[in-house]
Amino acid sequence: MESWEKIEAAQRMQDYIDQHLNEPITMHQLANAAGYSLWHAARMFKELTGKAPFEYIRSIRLSQAAVRLQEEQVKVIDVAFDFVFDSHEGFTRAFSKQFGLPPSQYRRQKPEVNLFIPLRIHDYYLLLQQGECAMDNQQTMNTVFVQVVDRPARKLIVKRGVKATHYFEYCEEVGCEIWDILAAIKGALYEPIGMWLPPNMILLNTSKYAQGVEMSFDYTGPVPDGCDLVDLPPCKMMIFQGPPYEDEKFMDAIGNLWEVMKTYNPEIYGFQWADEDGPRFQLAPMGYRGYIEGRPVRVIK
Repeated sequence: MESWEKIEAAQRMQDYIDQHLNEPITMHQLANAAGYSLWHAARMFKELTGKAPFEYIRSIRLSQAAVRLQEEQVKVIDVAFDFVFDSHEGFTRAFSKQFGLPPSQYRRQKPEVNLFIPLRIHDYYLLLQQGECAMDNQQTMNTVFVQVVDRPARKLIVKRGVKATHYFEYCEEVGCEIWDILAAIKGALYEPIGMWLPPNMILLNTSKYAQGVEMSFDYTGPVPDGCDLVDLPPCKMMIFQGPPYEDEKFMDAIGNLWEVMKTYNPEIYGFQWADEDGPRFQLAPMGYRGYIEGRPVRVIK
């Protein structure tokens, strides 16, 4: 476990970056915030976050720029200057390197991209110390990818339980074979999901946790026995994806991601939780892709 003196010093650097992200930032300023020499502050920050200070700053700026380009009617050059890039060309090169396409194309197509949204350094290491986060100490804070995606108006074929609040209780009530039934439905928009329904979607004497599959809004096909077909409005989902893991350690992977989501503040990126807009969902745990969950958000006006 890292010393708390180093952790608090790195946290002061992270706080300084957050507060001055739209201004030029120098290593002297970061070292002063940390209370260490230039060399030691830079080395310490990379050791604790997995990124050198200016790599970290650039990743944060580009991710926030991507959110602006997706949510606002702004010129690329204005976004470039707002996030302290000297030119349209320099911003385009950096954006293309991080996200695989130029900002003008991103603004038109609005594809799903992995945003860099790190935890607070202090919170991450506090979780490790308390034993609430089972991550290997050699893993860095930036192993969880976060992205915001748009979900269209759609229908949900859902199989409700009785009192279940999580997967294992649900399987005891409903049986695990419902997953295969949902997966066999033709024309689904996405793969089946386990989900925690918001209060406005829970019927009397039915469970908070359920399983289902999302279909297009004009779906008129068959609905399996015992399932409901409900409308879901368009919404934005914040998707969290953890690192790959060994399949037998799926419970650790789920617990690790839950700890990240518990401490994550979406307002940093201009969003707020909007649980009433749809169910929070989980995809089937598969070690090769990491554990994935989604939670509804709205843009802060």
